[in-house]
Amino acid sequence: MNRYRELLRFPNAWVLILAALPARIAYGMIGLAIFFKTEQETNSVAIAGLAIGINSVAGALTAGIRGSIMDKWGQKWPLRIFVPGYASMLIALNMAHDQKVILVAAFVLGITAPPINLSVRPLWKDVVTPDYLRVAYAVDSAIMNFAGVIGPVLATSLALSSHPGSALNTASALMFIGGVSLGLSSISRNWIPEKKIKGAAALWRSKPLQLLMIEGCFIGFGWGLFDVAVPAFATLEGVPQRTAWIFGAMGVANVIGGLIAGLVSKNRSALATMRKTYLLWFIVSIPIAFTYPGWSMALFGAALGLVGGAIQVFYWEVMEAVRPKGSQTAALGWLWSVEGTLMALGSALGGYLSEMFTPRVVLATTSLCIGIGFVVLTLGRTRLKEANRIPASEEDLEAMKDNLPTTN
Repeated sequence: MNRYRELLRFPNAWVLILAALPARIAYGMIGLAIFFKTEQETNSVAIAGLAIGINSVAGALTAGIRGSIMDKWGQKWPLRIFVPGYASMLIALNMAHDQKVILVAAFVLGITAPPINLSVRPLWKDVVTPDYLRVAYAVDSAIMNFAGVIGPVLATSLALSSHPGSALNTASALMFIGGVSLGLSSISRNWIPEKKIKGAAALWRSKPLQLLMIEGCFIGFGWGLFDVAVPAFATLEGVPQRTAWIFGAMGVANVIGGLIAGLVSKNRSALATMRKTYLLWFIVSIPIAFTYPGWSMALFGAALGLVGGAIQVFYWEVMEAVRPKGSQTAALGWLWSVEGTLMALGSALGGYLSEMFTPRVVLATTSLCIGIGFVVLTLGRTRLKEANRIPASEEDLEAMKDNLPTTN
């Protein structure tokens, strides 16, 4: 754990960890807050699900565009526009009662979501030296997953309380506090986007990113199926309350997995380590189709979350190594556009397939998608060769010199 203690000694490390945390918790609340608001106004679970779907798809499809805006104009003004606007729209949605207005608001919220997570990740390169970047990504991943566990619990508790409107209002307040805190921090205000290489091909034509997008199609679709198959299975078996602690176990394991990944030696390349971890991810995913909504699904779900949390750290490293220059935010944004859109499609089909066949088939399909993702990365690994490179000691020393604070 010394690596983590050393990381926290870097100036602005605590700023990145704490400033955006409220906004990240808000993002963890949004989906269920919209769901319960819509269901309470329309008395329809189907329309509530549609509202979440609209919001998710709109957010995924435009993530790359919002990332490109940050890479062109920096973080200062985009965050100052996106954050207050988004927080205000959450309050406006809370005041709406008409079904059509709610659905339109859910769509608008999706396309205008402040790119908080996309903004934090590139800032770590300005805060830590290259040999601590894996540790930094591990901490950032753990914070994101922690917020992903706390957010839904908070949203559900508030939405089902005697003051159901407090869910969206709280999400609005947290988004404003976190977004403004990040936007006003010196590390965000002073962030200068990389200059694009003149005449460089568009991101969509980047061979490495094309490969990661193909992999993202399968992982997004498979994970979308999984997110619906678990509650569908529990509901069909008459134990819907078990869904919360199954996903809770996965969330906690996800945080732990990311932190473990941060301790992996920097002398191991990101690509090689990710591929080995990816294979393990596929192996531990296989038993999930044979589990039952209870201790067995929670146990193997936790194993799936543990390895998945580690992969996220190595994935960021690989993406950072192969992305075109000048795409610090947009690269991950466009990758999420692809993965998130397919995830929404998987979620839309998950319930239908669970009822038509059995949730076990849907869970098995998730394992198959992970296996295909591993095959895609294996067959196309030459496109990701830049991520297989281990910096020499001299390069690390030079990078550390460049990151030392000046006395001016």
